[in-house]
Amino acid sequence: MPQPNLTQHIEALIFSSVQSISVQEIILALNAVFDEEHIETQIFESLDAIKEKYSAVHFAIELVNLNKGYQFLTKKEYHETVNQLQLHRSKKKLSQAAMETLAIIAYRQPITKLEIEQIRGVNSDYSVQRLLEKELISIDGKAETPGRPILYSTSTLFMDYFSLNHLNQLPQLKDIAREENTVGENME
Repeated sequence: MPQPNLTQHIEALIFSSVQSISVQEIILALNAVFDEEHIETQIFESLDAIKEKYSAVHFAIELVNLNKGYQFLTKKEYHETVNQLQLHRSKKKLSQAAMETLAIIAYRQPITKLEIEQIRGVNSDYSVQRLLEKELISIDGKAETPGRPILYSTSTLFMDYFSLNHLNQLPQLKDIAREENTVGENME
């Protein structure tokens, strides 16, 4: 059984982290504060205890493992309530152009701005800049093509925001294509 004090320190780290926090980050923080070395088994025991604690029905949040880390999230039954708050704060929401740009980057990453613009058919400077400011995308190096253009990829904040562990969890086109979007007759 983990020390209650250690569990509380880990709980505080997870609570204070804006993004998911990895086990390695937890170990580094604890080792910097305490004189003893903490090992993964101690951390996982504490994480299990925290997860069990927040699985009780009287808590509106739960500990979730996502993007190779841990984060407190609202339980599913409270999503609509939280969604209402987010609607009221929607001044910070992404424009249609930014959402299109983000989707292109998510599915085609790493990708250059020129490739994004070729797919969208319009200039994407503003959308790319806004996504960088919101930290939903990040610069992923430079392409090995003439001019060495910057490559963009989704960030860990993107993964947290959309509750993804891996990019292969993104919906596939076949999952979202609707029959009314087809042309011609269906000859089955």
